[in-house]
Amino acid sequence: MALPDVVSREEWLVARRALLEREKEMARARDVLNADRRRLPMVRVEPDYRFTGPDGEVGLLDLFGGHRQLVLQHFMFDPAWDVPCHSCSAMAADNGEGVREHLARRDTAFAAVSRAPFPRLEAVASARGWTFPWYSSAGSSFNHDFHVTLDASVTPVSYNFRDADELAATGSDWMLDYVGEQPGISAFLRDGDDVFHTYATYGRGVEAMMHAYHLLDLTALGRQEDWEEPTGRAPVVHEADPGFRS
Repeated sequence: MALPDVVSREEWLVARRALLEREKEMARARDVLNADRRRLPMVRVEPDYRFTGPDGEVGLLDLFGGHRQLVLQHFMFDPAWDVPCHSCSAMAADNGEGVREHLARRDTAFAAVSRAPFPRLEAVASARGWTFPWYSSAGSSFNHDFHVTLDASVTPVSYNFRDADELAATGSDWMLDYVGEQPGISAFLRDGDDVFHTYATYGRGVEAMMHAYHLLDLTALGRQEDWEEPTGRAPVVHEADPGFRS
């Protein structure tokens, strides 16, 4: 294994202080990016989307639980599947009660939405000990409208803000004929009874919910996946799999 060089504490401090400057630059750049994210315009949600949860049928406004904001995980669980997506499951598992309590103290709710019927969601949540609010969008156009269920026969293919031509040009032409689920996170804002869509992220943007990855990024061995640099460091190299199946 190509482990880090062994040096004196003084030499380590020099290297660490140099990296700290770059981390500070990144933090400042992230603050600017977050401010620009907050400056994004928003879109009024016009359709009366209906979901099924533990209390029966509800609307999008109900998912706020009285809060001003809602962070929503587009949780991949196709109606034909017996179990949900492994990566989405890991994301949900990382989002424990403590995180949701902290969000609530900032007037923000969290919920997950999947296309599988609610009894199946309920059974999986019970078996795995999950307590986060999880709703079924079965029978609704919600997933297609937010481009996390792809089906060209229902709506033009678009993912990660790229249309069909752009997907093909960037090597994602497989999506053009693909029918099924993709991950995403959306943010909504409530103004009275009016709901607005303020943000969405897809692809690697969903790593915002992958807290275990963020902690691994602080370590010498990192995520221990086959794409990372420096190579030859981890004793076991894994495929990129946020579901942590291996």
